Amino acid sequence: WGPHSSQAHPGGFPLPRTLPKKYFEEISANISKFGIHALVIIGGFEAFTGGLELVDGRARFEELCIPLCIIPATVSNNVPGSDFSIGADTALNTITTTCDLIKQSAAGTKRRVFIIETMGGFCGYLATMAGLAAGADAAYIYEEPFSSRDLQANVDHLTEKMKTTVKRGLVLRNERCNENYTTDFIYNLYSEEGKGVFDCRKNILGHMQQGGSPTPFDRNFGTKMGAKAVAWITGKIKECSRHGRIFANTADSACVLGMRKRSLVFQPIAELRQQTDFEHRIPKEQWWLRLRPILKILAKYNIELDTSETAHLEHLTRKVLVPEATL
Repeated sequence: WGPHSSQAHPGGFPLPRTLPKKYFEEISANISKFGIHALVIIGGFEAFTGGLELVDGRARFEELCIPLCIIPATVSNNVPGSDFSIGADTALNTITTTCDLIKQSAAGTKRRVFIIETMGGFCGYLATMAGLAAGADAAYIYEEPFSSRDLQANVDHLTEKMKTTVKRGLVLRNERCNENYTTDFIYNLYSEEGKGVFDCRKNILGHMQQGGSPTPFDRNFGTKMGAKAVAWITGKIKECSRHGRIFANTADSACVLGMRKRSLVFQPIAELRQQTDFEHRIPKEQWWLRLRPILKILAKYNIELDTSETAHLEHLTRKVLVPEATL
């Protein structure tokens, strides 16, 4: 299910990435025809919205009353209910490696700034984390609005930096961070303002971010998610069986399996509705936004960072005492 295929096949069947709402009759008929007892949906934001639609359809179509589990898998990492989605780590590695290669091309004496556009829709996860890893001077994202004054401040900062021994700069821009401040606009601005100090190159990474062999993290993560989802589904089928028929209509029979603070947890999809910005296809709260001040520190901006006991360093401040007998 996805944004690219809302039209149907000539035969009237939906294409692979069409949302289910319009096709409840066909979906219900196929669930009956093939004796489908449960669904595991692997995908991105469409898998999430598709799951919500199927849950809403339960009231009208009894066939949809089967256990449902969504496994987040998208490079954008924008599925509500999970800190990570399968594929995001691989894309992040690809972007970081590419940024390293691009930076190396300026290893001579030339002073050069690279403007690089990453994928992610409205979600700035890839741009932010790749920026942290590759040493970006700025990472422009939708979640943290920026103005022409911010752009100017970044250019000024880079200009000053280039007057020292630093020979290269790196600026990341998430594809949908701002309608008007496009990659071309930012490239033109930096080119004009940097005249005589540095020259500019731009690079739109495009679909290379979606390919490649998965990283060990993604492979292990996918295996764990698959195993956990099947174990949960098996339990739910037993729980919901009555006289050989399956009827699952409770909120906890349709879940997103997500990673939350190192634990894999099942969360009713209906409860995640409130936590979602549907217009921009992102969760309303995103954990990685708290890491953004570190970007500024690494780029040598003078800013304060709260590292006190009250800051969001939960894994450091909340120590759990384990009785010795269990060790």
